[in-house]
Amino acid sequence: MLRNTHSGYGRVAIAFHWTMALLILFMLALGLYMTSLPPTDQTTFELYQLHKSFGFVVLGLAACRLLWRLLNPSPSLPSRMPAFEKLAAHLGHVGLYALIFALPITGWFMVSASPWGIPTILFNTWPIPHLPVPAALGSAEEAEGFFKLLHEYGAYLLIALLVVHVAAALKHHFIQRDETLKRMVSTAPARAESS
Repeated sequence: MLRNTHSGYGRVAIAFHWTMALLILFMLALGLYMTSLPPTDQTTFELYQLHKSFGFVVLGLAACRLLWRLLNPSPSLPSRMPAFEKLAAHLGHVGLYALIFALPITGWFMVSASPWGIPTILFNTWPIPHLPVPAALGSAEEAEGFFKLLHEYGAYLLIALLVVHVAAALKHHFIQRDETLKRMVSTAPARAESS
């Protein structure tokens, strides 16, 4: 069962969801850890390069996942779910998608604006060019500071949205006892519709 149905997710959507969930949790933990280290330490440099490399992986997977979602719409929300909860669910997903794209892009702009001029080498193999930074943002230091602020606060906002997302999934599973969480861990609800 590769594709979604009205009642559940297919294998591709489930694989995207859990792969990206693990990568994002890893990236957030790594980001919090590496920013606590001395900036001139060799280990710090290597962790930043690793963080940037996986950031591009997240960006690529996010683009693939969005394309898959556009070609393969998500299952319907539970019919007994109140309208305000449906709206909150849609807004929450829009926020998650926006931040999953925004964080790698603001990180890319941040290193592009940095006066240090440190190259980004994807997994120590492929050089990634810097983005052109708008002159309207001022000096290199000012532009870097601007994107650093967006990147940092975006990460904290993503953490908050993830906590709400997980709490909502657990509420559906343990309190409302519907299929919302079950259909993201198994293709059984999707298969039930096609049988």
